[in-house]
Parts: sequence; structure tokens; C-alpha cells
Amino acid sequence: MDAKTVMQELESLGKERTKKMYMSNGAQEPLFGVATGAMKPIAKQIKINQALAEELYATGNYDAMYFAGIIADPKAMTEEDFDRWIDAAYFYMISDYVVAVTLSESDIAQDVADKWIASGEELKMSAGWSCYCWLLGNRKDHEFSESKIAAMLSEVKNTIHDSPERAKYAMNQFVYTVGISYIPLSEKAVETAKAIGTVEIRRDTKKSSTLNAFETIHKELDKGRLGFKRKYVRC
Repeated sequence: MDAKTVMQELESLGKERTKKMYMSNGAQEPLFGVATGAMKPIAKQIKINQALAEELYATGNYDAMYFAGIIADPKAMTEEDFDRWIDAAYFYMISDYVVAVTLSESDIAQDVADKWIASGEELKMSAGWSCYCWLLGNRKDHEFSESKIAAMLSEVKNTIHDSPERAKYAMNQFVYTVGISYIPLSEKAVETAKAIGTVEIRRDTKKSSTLNAFETIHKELDKGRLGFKRKYVRC
């Protein structure tokens, strides 16, 4: 299946209601409005195809960019490839749910995520912190440096309230993920979340919202979800 055929398939699956929902969250034309679940049959036919993923991502069409993440081969992508993808990610649904997810399945995930977190650029920071959420929620605890994750928790505590809006969201999610999915520092994550308190997320076109990782972690711990790991990251 070539790029032209995939684009035709995606267009046929587009729904106006879904398109409006994506646009309300920041998506821009061109896009078709394809539900992610509707992409699975096409993905099963193609499986992994990095060359095709690159073609689709380069279209700038949101649905094609999302689908590119599903069929990409993360282990074949270089740091330069991921930098190119994040540079083209114009809103959080691409940076956090396409690029960060794809990066999390690569062997260079932590190195690239660290660089993005330190960049000071909102969507790069968001993608970097989000990548760690996907990593911690999937990989075994021994694959991470406890001292490094502890230092990252301290960084969040000291900087979250002054960080860019989308980065705030991802940083809050990082604390939550450590609290649930990384057993060695679960208690420290709870302490960090308590110290942070409520985080306000301001949005241009919508009302401000608030996040509270302390409350969310406790709700999940009460359900016995300590140590939760996803079997798969990508769809």
C-alpha cells in the first residue's frame, strides 16, 4: 500500500464530528477526522514500514501524521529523525501522542527526551516528559536510574508552576506515573505531588483547568494499581 492509497483510505474514514473535535484541541487543516480505532485495519495490512511512515508524516495532515506513528519503526529512527518529527509537531496531540510515543519504543528514548526537556520549548518539553511517562508505564523498573528519576521529581517540584502550559500537564503526568508505575520512588512521587499541590493549566480558547497529582495517585493506589505497566505503548 503506497502513500496515495493510504491517504485515500484515511479520507474515506474521516468524520466531520471527529474532525471538529480534533480542531477544538488544536489540530489544523489538512485533516480528515479519523478515529484512531478506525485506523487499525489499515495498520494491520501494512504493519511496520518506516519509509511509508516518513512519507505520511511529511504530508502535514494530522490523521496521516498519527498513522505514521503507528507504522513507524522506532528502532530504525535516529536522533535527527526524531528531531525532525518534533519540529513538525505543531500541537500537543502530535508531540505527546505521536512523537513521544514513537520515541518511547526506541533505544535512544531517554537521551532524546532529556534533550527536549532541557530545551525550554513548550512542545519539546511536553514530548520529553510525556516520553518518560510512556517509558515508565511500560518498561521494567530496573531499566531506569533511581537517582535520575528522583532528580527529575525534584525538578518538577521546583519548576512546574513556572513552566509552559502544556509542559505543566506532562510534568504533572510524570509525577503521577512515577507514583503508580515506578515502585522504587512511589512514595517520593506522592510527597512531590503533595508539595506541588494544584496545578492550573491556562488555555487560549477554553476555560482554565486544574490538575492534582496527589489526589489522582491516591485514587489509583486505593484501587491496588501500584506497579501498573502497559503491555503495549502504541496502538
